[in-house]
Amino acid sequence: MTNHTLLNNVEHKDLKVITEKSDKYGNDIMFSMLYPFEFKHAQTEYPIFFHKDNQSGNFTPLALFGFEQKENLFLHEGEWQASYIPFMVEREPFLIGMHGDNENGNPMIHIDLDSPRVSETEGTELFLPHGGNSEYINRISNILKTLHDAKDSTNAFLNTLTELELLEPFNLDISLNNGSNHRLTGFYTLNEDRVSQLPADVLVELNQSGMLMLMYMVIASHANINKLIQKKERTLA
Repeated sequence: MTNHTLLNNVEHKDLKVITEKSDKYGNDIMFSMLYPFEFKHAQTEYPIFFHKDNQSGNFTPLALFGFEQKENLFLHEGEWQASYIPFMVEREPFLIGMHGDNENGNPMIHIDLDSPRVSETEGTELFLPHGGNSEYINRISNILKTLHDAKDSTNAFLNTLTELELLEPFNLDISLNNGSNHRLTGFYTLNEDRVSQLPADVLVELNQSGMLMLMYMVIASHANINKLIQKKERTLA
C-alpha cells in the first residue's frame, strides 16, 4: 500500500527518513528502472536491459541486480555495495506529483507516508528546526527534478530504438557451481549487429544526438553479467 501526500514543512516538520539500504526497507529488488542519463555511471556496475509493456508496447530501461525475484546481489549488511545507485532507488520514499489545473501543472515533492523508511524517531531529518530544508531533502529535490526533466529525452531515445527495430528479446541460462540453474527471461536487449549495420547517415545523426554513445554503453554493460554471476556464486559458497 502507498499513501502519497504533498510534502510540507508544517505537517511533516518532525518526519525523518531511514536511508539504510536493506531488504526490510524494500531494496530486495531484482531490477530498477534506469534513465539514459544514468547509463554512463550505471554501465560500470550493472547489466542494462529493457522491459516491454505488453499493453502499450513501450520499453523501459532497467538495471539488473539479481537473477530471481526479490534478489539484490548488491546488498550487504545495510549497504548497497556499488559505486552508483540508480536515482529511482535513491529517491525513495519520495516522488513527483503535479499540482495545477492539469497534468502539466507544477511538479512538487510528495512522500509516501506508508513507507517503512518514514519515521519520527530515527533517520535523516527533512527540515531544519526553523522550517528550512535539510541538505538531504535538497538532494532529493534535485534528484526528482532531474528525473522529471529527463522524461522527454528518455522517450525520444526509446522511440528511436523502437523505430529502428534495434531491440530484441533474449533468454539467458546460468549454471552455477552448486549445480543449480537459472533462466533469465522477459527482457530485451540491443541487437549489436543491427546497430553496426545502420546506414551511415543514421549513424551520424545518432552520434550527433548522443544516442549512439548510449547504445554502446548498454552493449558494454553486458560484461557485468559475469560479475553478477560471481556475486551469486559468493552467496552460495
